[in-house]
Amino acid sequence: MRKLLVTAFLTLDGVMQAPGGPEEDTSGGFAHGGWSVNYWDDQVAGAMDKLMGKPFDLVIGRKTYEIFAASWPHMTEEQGAKPMNDATKHVASGTLTSLEWQNSVLIEGDVVEALRRLKQQDGPELQVHGSANLLQTLIGANVIDEYHLKTFPVVVGSGKRLFDEGAVPAGLKLVDSSTSTTGVVISTYVPAGELVTGSFGP
Repeated sequence: MRKLLVTAFLTLDGVMQAPGGPEEDTSGGFAHGGWSVNYWDDQVAGAMDKLMGKPFDLVIGRKTYEIFAASWPHMTEEQGAKPMNDATKHVASGTLTSLEWQNSVLIEGDVVEALRRLKQQDGPELQVHGSANLLQTLIGANVIDEYHLKTFPVVVGSGKRLFDEGAVPAGLKLVDSSTSTTGVVISTYVPAGELVTGSFGP
């Protein structure tokens, strides 16, 4: 059985939309794209290299597929393109009928059931990059095994969030954490069961 991992760049107010550039994803009128760029350092890069330095398959939604397919095939090995281009890309989309990026396959039928089947198969771990809309479905279905989060010291006020209104209340366990020279908190969480509440009152 293989794990399903989420890797996401987040602002302090939980937004994951368009961390890499102004034109990356302007849907909903988002005007703050590129908020992560000035905080990138060797520690953040090292964390991503560690995550992507082992075999993996990608699980991505349509929007992220279109963003990635427009850039990664045209980048060099020195720019880190080889792992992304070599990985099998499992793409969740109700509108795409063909995929031009090498090693890309459409997820057919119910995406949650399809991923449950993929997790049962032999193969490398499954990594979700970006794909905010798809993640809402996966989070709600409780099929994610690990969250690899990079939280940047910025607030943008609005945009697509990792844990949006449909998130199911649950506990998470922090299993690894470090802070970059630029204040990015690099953390790994695993599911820890149902949310447990209490009271400080008498």
